Amino acid sequence: MQKRILITGAAGFLGSHLCDRFIKEGYCVIGMDNLITGDLKNIEHLFKLEQFEFYHHDVSKFIHVPGNLDYILHFASPASPIDYLKIPIQTLKVSSLGTHNCLGLALSKKARILVASTSEVYGDPLQHPQTEEYWGNVNPVGPRGVYDEAKRFQEAITMAYHSFHKLDTRIVRIFNTYGPRMRLNDGRALPAFIGQALRGEDLTVFGDGSQTRSFCYVDDLVEGIYRLLLSDYVMPLNIGNPDWITLKDFAEEIINLTGTKQKIVYKPLPQDDPKQRQPDISKAKKILGWEPKILRQQGLKITYEYFKSLPKEELNKLPKEFESRR
Repeated sequence: MQKRILITGAAGFLGSHLCDRFIKEGYCVIGMDNLITGDLKNIEHLFKLEQFEFYHHDVSKFIHVPGNLDYILHFASPASPIDYLKIPIQTLKVSSLGTHNCLGLALSKKARILVASTSEVYGDPLQHPQTEEYWGNVNPVGPRGVYDEAKRFQEAITMAYHSFHKLDTRIVRIFNTYGPRMRLNDGRALPAFIGQALRGEDLTVFGDGSQTRSFCYVDDLVEGIYRLLLSDYVMPLNIGNPDWITLKDFAEEIINLTGTKQKIVYKPLPQDDPKQRQPDISKAKKILGWEPKILRQQGLKITYEYFKSLPKEELNKLPKEFESRR
């Protein structure tokens, strides 16, 4: 019998790529999204398929899905500073009430559930690189607390369902990911830099540019998530690319890639912005046999071509606050 999987946040960047992957693997995919940050354009190519259904629904409210479910991937959440600073209450609710609802649905359907956590649970880390055992350095009442603490609660309630109800759970801690279908206005370094280059603007770096980030191409990330879902590992697991780069060097890399003449301008670092972000993926290598395969230079070329292909109005409708913050 064909396996059925529910993917929340299906119209988002990661959710839509996960829909593609599980369709390709022969699953019947049920996508769910309230479209607060997702875009139907990301999944419109799937609507013609018999094995794909879409529910326009907010997971913070009671979830009803008829029929059996084998798996649930909970990826519904704003994931960029621009979004969660603009909609802080919804951000808190989707990872608390929404996760509670997804866990309850998994329990009633006897389904395995994988929840999407984030490297932001480590906050502005004092340990580098970050291992899964590191508890983090998070400001719960700072501007980023609505996202960081929501994800920390999400992990806690997932583990509680696993321990108390014996629910079959998985937790993935996702580090910076990029690729086609990212939004230019999502506030993170990569789309912000490329967008600025394409519009002929100087590239904005916050702080002195010495902050480090590691970027994982979306296909690599999806492969890691797929392997984790089908594994027997229940503790949180880092999935990301340990190949780090400073934001100053990354901005220069984007200028070289786009062949533009812009310079880099510096602005003050936002409060609680993490200065170092690099995953320790030793466990993913050992448990899943996974590590990223796509070099940043390869992935950036594909992503740049995607952004270049967008209509001009998409490039030019960017408000000023949509600058690199991450």
